[in-house]
Amino acid sequence: MSKLRWGVLSTAKIGLNKVIPAIQTSRLGEAVAICSRDLASAQTAADELGIAKAYGSYEALLADPDIDAIYNPLPNHLHVPWSLKALEAGKHVLCEKPLGMNAADIQPLLEAAAARPGLKVMEAFMYRFHPQWRKTMELVKQGDFGQFRHVHSHFSYNNREPDNIRNHRAMGGGALLDIGCYSISLSRLLYQSEPLRVLGKITPYAGYEVDCFVSAILEFAEGTASFTVSTKVEGNQFVEASGEAGGLRLSIPFSPQNDAVTRLELKKSGETEIIELAPSDQYRDMTDAFAQSVFEQTPVPTPLSDALANMRVIDAVFTSAAKNEWVEVTR
Repeated sequence: MSKLRWGVLSTAKIGLNKVIPAIQTSRLGEAVAICSRDLASAQTAADELGIAKAYGSYEALLADPDIDAIYNPLPNHLHVPWSLKALEAGKHVLCEKPLGMNAADIQPLLEAAAARPGLKVMEAFMYRFHPQWRKTMELVKQGDFGQFRHVHSHFSYNNREPDNIRNHRAMGGGALLDIGCYSISLSRLLYQSEPLRVLGKITPYAGYEVDCFVSAILEFAEGTASFTVSTKVEGNQFVEASGEAGGLRLSIPFSPQNDAVTRLELKKSGETEIIELAPSDQYRDMTDAFAQSVFEQTPVPTPLSDALANMRVIDAVFTSAAKNEWVEVTR
């Protein structure tokens, strides 16, 4: 196989610190270009990361015929517009989560992707590619936990920077879109089904226009899931799931260190077993999986139908919090 040649839209920190280094150490990809609206910023990033080309506009990067795929880590409100432009330029697209602002926002992108079956488009939920989650899903499919009846997760960090995009509503900031999407995604993944209705609660924070503290209950046909996410409390993350035949706990479900062993804690009949998993770069595993789907012309690991389903639950949580009542999830 040859290498998939990546272009990166913007000098966002997630790209500079996580995704570009992952691509550069991957089996199937290489980062060949980066852009910014400020050419000097793009050139600095290119020099520091050993990227051959730097562009002073997004349009110039998309016009480069030597680029096969685009990684889009722009602010949430720019995910759909620039992913659409990338598709129109004939590029495959890996777009950061969440795919857009809401279910209606992402519809044009879904339609554009369907009209271009030769191009791959995927939402970048990197956590699903880590060995701890691959092992978890192997156990789920083997029936080791029996039927799950409850899943609970927590994800938080403390960001009070006024200019940070996560604190601006028009740019798609707030806890639910930024990190609540993970809790919803993993709940759907573990249940292997979609929630029927949700109950959401957003706790207001004085001085902030975005949702800073969100809790929700998701009702599935088989059981429930609950989560709390916040951008204004001490950083923490975990997930616990209880099934009729066993339970599990992941202490760092979303952002384990690349060089650290991860531990999957299994509980059964009152006893605990720890499964240790070797260090791994989940971003590298994700970009390699995406590249493989391009080279082999197979479906991407996480289809856009999953992104749409996740966004519909996010929309329902926002609606429920506004109405202060249970809200059914749109199908």
